[in-house]
Amino acid sequence: MSLCFQTFGDPAGEPLVLVMGLSGPMNWWDDRLCLRLARAGFYVVRFDNRDTGRSTKLSTVVPPGMILRGFLGRSVSTPYTLGDLAGDTFGLMAHLGIPSAHVAGMSMGGMVAQTMAIQAPRRVRSLTSLMATTGRRRVGWQHPSLAPTMLAPRGAGRTAYVQASQRLWAQIGSPGFPTDPDLIRTRAEETYDRGYDVAGVRRQMAAIVSQPDRTEALGRLELPALVIHGKADKMVHLSGGRATAAAIPNAELMVIDGLGHDLPAVLFDTFADAITRTARTART
Repeated sequence: MSLCFQTFGDPAGEPLVLVMGLSGPMNWWDDRLCLRLARAGFYVVRFDNRDTGRSTKLSTVVPPGMILRGFLGRSVSTPYTLGDLAGDTFGLMAHLGIPSAHVAGMSMGGMVAQTMAIQAPRRVRSLTSLMATTGRRRVGWQHPSLAPTMLAPRGAGRTAYVQASQRLWAQIGSPGFPTDPDLIRTRAEETYDRGYDVAGVRRQMAAIVSQPDRTEALGRLELPALVIHGKADKMVHLSGGRATAAAIPNAELMVIDGLGHDLPAVLFDTFADAITRTARTART
């Protein structure tokens, strides 16, 4: 497995690994946010998960029925699991000579970050889970209004991908902090050009819908934890964030009015300050 990565800041700083969500390459962690975190003293690492961007693309075909069965809670044999994605991240840390790090993950990346803390608690100094859930079926559900967009067939090619992305982000973006449509289009173009793979997205979706309920395991964590979630999140309902914070002992829950399922630039300082505050708790 080969992972494409990029770092920001002084290697002597506190390591902070950023894990992105479904279909998202590392450029979805905006350069400006990464630089803001680097100025706060972190050695920031962002990367393309397997099946995204310039990292390894697998070849296993996931039939649509597998995703549906997993969504319904039935047992399925998937190409890989969230645990495998956690293992990829630990492998990258080892490659960079980082024994342990602060870890922040968004959406699927937040689920991976939780899994990392459960699998190897000594390697995760602090945990920030953004817009994620615990794997329990009764929380963190997707708003029914997204189904037509999520299930609609996409045409082939760059233009079709960009148009589909614009439609989706118009629905799941933050109503209180709207993003410039030109920026959404540019990001979609960069995502496609970096190596978008629809089959890879299905493999990641299979890992998500087959994830276990981590509630009990999260309750055994002993580390500083921050949970950030938006009241307007249609992709992962706020109940997922509340359940995550309730499961992790002494976790801080930050609920933001008007925040959807994205990282608006106007909130970069808010995100960076909260991550920094959580990390400092680990250092004391």
